[in-house]
Amino acid sequence: MKHSYLTALILIAVILVIGVGSQLLGIRLYDRIATNLLISLVLVVGLQTFMGNSGLLSFAHIGFMGLGAYTSAVLTIPAQMKGMALPDLYEFMKIVEVSPLLAMLAAGVLAAAVAAVVAYPLMRLSDAASVITSFALLVVLYTVMNNWSAFTNGPRTLFGLPKTTDMPIAAIVAGIVVIVALLFKESRTGKLLRASREDEVAAAALGANIPHLRWRAFILAAFIAGIGGALWGHFITSFAPKAFYLKETFLIITMLVIGGANTVTGAVAGTVLITVAYEGLRSTEGALNATSFGAGQVIGLTEIVLALAMIAVMILKPGGLFPNREIGHILTRARRKKEPAP
Repeated sequence: MKHSYLTALILIAVILVIGVGSQLLGIRLYDRIATNLLISLVLVVGLQTFMGNSGLLSFAHIGFMGLGAYTSAVLTIPAQMKGMALPDLYEFMKIVEVSPLLAMLAAGVLAAAVAAVVAYPLMRLSDAASVITSFALLVVLYTVMNNWSAFTNGPRTLFGLPKTTDMPIAAIVAGIVVIVALLFKESRTGKLLRASREDEVAAAALGANIPHLRWRAFILAAFIAGIGGALWGHFITSFAPKAFYLKETFLIITMLVIGGANTVTGAVAGTVLITVAYEGLRSTEGALNATSFGAGQVIGLTEIVLALAMIAVMILKPGGLFPNREIGHILTRARRKKEPAP
């Protein structure tokens, strides 16, 4: 258990370094990138609580992020602006206005509630069937967001959210989510779920209710995704349903797969690495397009390079950078090896 405490301390220290470092630099662009990184970290660690412990890939995670973002938006857009931002909003909702903190919690609770209702039958599935149904769930959530004009403004951009997400708030939420993910991993549910990941038949023979264990993890992941969506919504302040579909899904899954889906350390490492690479590639793509040589020619460089990187990792290191052990466990074992034998 000591290595879990060490892991938590190291990962929180990484979050603090990112937050404090961007503040000390005093460059607005870096502060924005760092804040976006921490929001992505919340989403990736949330996905890890389900995918890493159950071994099942989930495409629906970003759908719950979108649900959280829209829930928080409806609850926090000033009443005087709702007529413009959401002209078809239900009458009883037009006067509702709560604090962003309460809206964030409500976003997580609603996402978790939807997950609890729709996901239990899906938790009985494994392998390809589970992947296909999770993608189908993403399509359902996206379609609802794209067509429920009263709640989301349909396919049009929703605006008017108060900008309340800043670096300190993103860092605090990221730190809490990392601790929650580590606690869940070491809980009885987390251990049984990982046992089912390694051998479903043996875990069931020991009395593990595998669908129920997966359901619990899926609800927790959806709750974290809802909170992450609210954080992102109050950071970007305007968005449309297309922000919660395939591109963002691919990015979040890439972060987790490259870092290592089975560990919280891998989720954090993958988020940091891919965010840095993503921003660097975007800058390179923009610079090439700005030159006369590359004007209008370099399109999709960022996505292509990230896709190739994920393919390379899956071939050379299938478990990611941190495949099985948390950073605290790795350091503890390394220290023990250096200690002289009695």
